[in-house]
Amino acid sequence: MIHRKASCLALALSLAGLPAASPAQPATASASASPVTPAFERRAAEAAVWGMPLASFDAMRDAYFRDAGAQYNDILYWSRPSDWKNQTTTANSTSHYVYANINLRGGPVVFAMPPSGKLSVYGNLQDAWQIPVEDFGLAGIDEGKGGAFLLTPPGYAGPVPQGMRELAMATYNGYFLIRLTPVSSDPREAATANALARQIRLYPLSAAAAPPPQRYIDMSDKLFDGIARMDDSFFDRVAKMLSEEPPAPRDMVMRGMLRTIGIEAGRAFAPSPEQRAALAKAAAQIRGELMVDGQVSRTAWWPGEQWSTSADLLPLAKGGFTFELGDALRIDERAWFYFKAYASPKRLGAATFYVTQAKDPADAWLAGDRDYGLHIPAKVPAGQFWSVDVYDLETSGFLRDVPVVGIDSNEPGLRVNKDGSVDIRFSAKASPRGKDNRISLVPGKRWFAMFRFYGPKPALFDKSWVLPSIRQLPSQSE
Repeated sequence: MIHRKASCLALALSLAGLPAASPAQPATASASASPVTPAFERRAAEAAVWGMPLASFDAMRDAYFRDAGAQYNDILYWSRPSDWKNQTTTANSTSHYVYANINLRGGPVVFAMPPSGKLSVYGNLQDAWQIPVEDFGLAGIDEGKGGAFLLTPPGYAGPVPQGMRELAMATYNGYFLIRLTPVSSDPREAATANALARQIRLYPLSAAAAPPPQRYIDMSDKLFDGIARMDDSFFDRVAKMLSEEPPAPRDMVMRGMLRTIGIEAGRAFAPSPEQRAALAKAAAQIRGELMVDGQVSRTAWWPGEQWSTSADLLPLAKGGFTFELGDALRIDERAWFYFKAYASPKRLGAATFYVTQAKDPADAWLAGDRDYGLHIPAKVPAGQFWSVDVYDLETSGFLRDVPVVGIDSNEPGLRVNKDGSVDIRFSAKASPRGKDNRISLVPGKRWFAMFRFYGPKPALFDKSWVLPSIRQLPSQSE
């Protein structure tokens, strides 16, 4: 990197339409560690709730750099549907994912999206707070036609090249997640998805005259460990992200409270060992609360069954997942959502519908030490296909080191009963994909299932079709 004098930098920023940055202030180490007070413990817990989207963002960005060996604007894609090595929150096992991190400190970035064609394409651009900036694909701003977009940093006042649409970012950091979903088992659809992924472009506006070759990295069979740990490292992530992003008025009170635990602009975050222990305890406490509230305290979809939905998030979804509703910033709902998911839509669509189950009909947690069954009646109200995936209750990611994370109705080897129904078995003794319709569990691990309807039909919403709960199976020898 070439370092120019401050006056030259200010002039360059002015010509580019960017606000001149204030002279950098060296970070100073925190004063000698304070004792772990009741105020410290209270505010550590609140910070873990408030900072969930930031920590989740930073964990995925770290995986982008560390696990993929990527640099900003490189494009990661999964040439096959995800297995357990895609460690992000509630990823599905049917889509071909495309993921990329961007940073606008150096100026605007161009994003070129190809036309969707006949492929099912849906994706989003998110800022560092994981607030959706825009949607892409058939239900997005481009209506499946593709196009060129200029991603501009906070305060940008420069030109927008002809033929590009500006997407103004409230933060310097952001990411894309594009889902390319084959709607059949035809291998030509998978090939089409991969070809489309390799047509997406990201490059600095400053290089628009001669864009550099795009770098694509296939992450199939590679670990992408992008889930934030709920320990003291969670607060390191929050402190790092706050140092990179401009303050927003909605966060001023919380930023003041964070000073109690040593997170403050212009100062290094350096908690003592005793404080780190207290931070780890607070993060673990919040993880436990989110595990229960996030998976169980939801709205039952069918009376008498354990499947539930996040219907109480509907008003927040309609508001574009800013989590600002009425006169409040809903940080509790935001924490639950980003503990369980990521890449929310800007516009709520009707392409998919999800239900989840974390306890059996006897109100016991679903556990990896037992065998379970799910009977899926015939005529599932899904115009395209259905799928069921299993996740670790503690992380909301796929169970690690398992051969089968999910099954969908497009599986060539799916065993279907004579009446059109399907029986799924969940077991730590799971056999290879497709055989006996088994999904893998891990002994000692609590888990939850998510059933997805792609192209949901009226029978789902009028509830004339019912999905029975997952139930424990009687013990039997293999």
